[in-house]
Amino acid sequence: MVKIGPVEIPTNIFLSPLAGVSDLSFRLISREHGAKFCFYEMVDSNSLVHGSGKDKDILKTHPKDSPIAAQILGGDQDKTLKAAEILREKVEPAFIDLNAACPAKKVIKKQAGAHLLRDLPRLEAIIKSLSSRLNLPVTVKIRIGYDQLDFKALVELAKVCQGSGAAALFVHGRTRKQMYAGEVNYEAIKLVKQTVNIPVFGSGDILSAQLAGKMLDLTVCDGVFVARGAIGYPWIFKEIEDYFKTGKIPPAVTFAQKKKVLKQHLLYMQKYKESRLTKIIGLMRRITLSYLKSLPEAKRLRQKITSTKTHAELLDVIESIKS
Repeated sequence: MVKIGPVEIPTNIFLSPLAGVSDLSFRLISREHGAKFCFYEMVDSNSLVHGSGKDKDILKTHPKDSPIAAQILGGDQDKTLKAAEILREKVEPAFIDLNAACPAKKVIKKQAGAHLLRDLPRLEAIIKSLSSRLNLPVTVKIRIGYDQLDFKALVELAKVCQGSGAAALFVHGRTRKQMYAGEVNYEAIKLVKQTVNIPVFGSGDILSAQLAGKMLDLTVCDGVFVARGAIGYPWIFKEIEDYFKTGKIPPAVTFAQKKKVLKQHLLYMQKYKESRLTKIIGLMRRITLSYLKSLPEAKRLRQKITSTKTHAELLDVIESIKS
């Protein structure tokens, strides 16, 4: 258990907000396999404030989908605060995280996400606004730099976040320039942990229980932020938890288990997605491929899966797999 501000969190293993992926169906499957704390998908402040309607599906939840936090993306102080206030009233999150890490070009152009790493006055103003007005803990997701790693600048970044009222930091161990390529810099995450006296959670390449253990060992951080490692593999949460407790490598998940959970995941999508099934079949196909990526015949199956047009056709392909 860790504390973020006054809020007690039942775990130090988080499902991160995965845009376009970690919807309600994804979170429910993750929770059924050991995830004890999740985030909604990232919410864009402009979209929420202007009521574009895109966020209705993103913010869909369920009594079993708790505890949960929300992550907001924004570069305008007033608009980001207004959006955060809407989130607080709509979904009552345990805390709100400010995304200062997203490396996408379209986000940078809006002076949001990782842009804030090179605009500390703007970042400071937004954090102060959120932390002083929300009556909720405010955390910040950061990267270790923008174009390159500069330890002095990283220390300043961490201090600005804490000094502005951040209750915790989620640190992706790559620069914005690296995107998701190259190695995670554990030393940089450790430096952030040594700089502040608020909880620090490591992010980047948490793709297995062993890599989660490596993150804790090398950074001495307070926990881990699981992102891509959970796509098509919800068992990762229980495996990490068990590995933290025992140090033992978990047995491999069987294909029969994957098949069963995949079908349940697709049923949840069918049940909880706002869009018509004809509109979500693309996401269903991507989810299916993520569960099957380790199979020897994955390449052959890809063509079959990507040609399906309905949920029923997709299930027929899944049932036909005998591996």
